[in-house]
Amino acid sequence: MNEEQLILSARSGDKAAISELLNKYAPLVKSVSAGFFISGATDEDLFQEGMVGLYSAIGGYNPSVNVTFSTYAYRCVRNAVIDAVKKSLGAKYSALNNFVPIVEISDVRALSDPEDELIRREQRGEFLQKISGVLSAFEFKVTVMYLDGLSCAEIARTLNKTAKSVGNALTRSKNKLQKSYYTEQN
Repeated sequence: MNEEQLILSARSGDKAAISELLNKYAPLVKSVSAGFFISGATDEDLFQEGMVGLYSAIGGYNPSVNVTFSTYAYRCVRNAVIDAVKKSLGAKYSALNNFVPIVEISDVRALSDPEDELIRREQRGEFLQKISGVLSAFEFKVTVMYLDGLSCAEIARTLNKTAKSVGNALTRSKNKLQKSYYTEQN
């Protein structure tokens, strides 16, 4: 059975087809969900959110549109994970709930000592707490996302803002952080 037939069978309620698709795309879900973090949640929680996105992709995929299922599934999984992260931010997007993609895969391979990783995370937490006192919630969120390697366009799409407002927030953040640094030094 090809993938399109498998999807049609899954839509009609074939549990074996659903299971096969979920198993086939579980590595994709794991890959996407591993790039995000929700304070107080486990990796498995984000993985499950991604699996919900995959399940909705099975039901929502339209083979007549010129997009492969894998591309459609990736978008649905990523959107489900991002939605979960946004919901975790709660009331007025509390700045310290850490909408922070975790280290890149290459960085994980480079870490050989768990103690070094623990120290790095503690230092990052202290840094984030310090800058959260200087920046507004929006500036903080944009700055953290930018430091984690997202482009202004990606940040704008994720936060549903214009690229200009993201760029302005980064400029304000830079100015505030420089002023704070120079104030501490004197």
